[in-house]
Amino acid sequence: MDERDDDVLRVIRPQDGPAATPADVEFGDGVRFYYDFATPDSYLAIERLVHTLGVVPELIPVRRRDLADPAALRPAPGDVAARSAMSDVVAGRHLQPLRWPAAWPFDDELALRAATYARGIGKVAAFSLAALRQAYAGGADLGAEQTVLLAAAACEIHPRALLVGVGTRNVAAALDRAGETARADGVRDLPSVVVGDAVFVGDAGLDAAAAAIDASVA
Repeated sequence: MDERDDDVLRVIRPQDGPAATPADVEFGDGVRFYYDFATPDSYLAIERLVHTLGVVPELIPVRRRDLADPAALRPAPGDVAARSAMSDVVAGRHLQPLRWPAAWPFDDELALRAATYARGIGKVAAFSLAALRQAYAGGADLGAEQTVLLAAAACEIHPRALLVGVGTRNVAAALDRAGETARADGVRDLPSVVVGDAVFVGDAGLDAAAAAIDASVA
């Protein structure tokens, strides 16, 4: 690593940023978690995903707009009452206090490509958790390259490698295929957990998904 690389790392390494997960192991068990970054429910869900489900699902980042007619999608909470309700949920779960991104709604295409790249190198869970915390606990604009690089630094993905990776046709094609897979699974909104043929939508759907997993192994 030359001196310029070291300077880049010093700039983007977070001091009090989100911690990466201790291990980024994906067992799958036939359970898939589809999510994006511009949907706040993805943040709520990923924070309790493994604890609630009791298994480590396959994490698959997808574009929300690739799933259904935009008119059929649940609106993201943008009004004061909705944001207040989400803050109450965050406080009740003893998460970091909610800080709404100043740039809202943000374009999460770069973050989705970065997560797709991270998925290919076995770091999708760590990257996605870090990125969602940057947005909803840090109030950062996840549409900005610097924010995405901060999330990558939290899970030891080199910024130069990430920026090269997100620009490749392979990563773009993998993100496209993820949308096709989600549609084939019956996913029409995000986040969603797929257990067998059943789709459970939103953070509120995690508990029913956990019950379905328990029933499938009983």
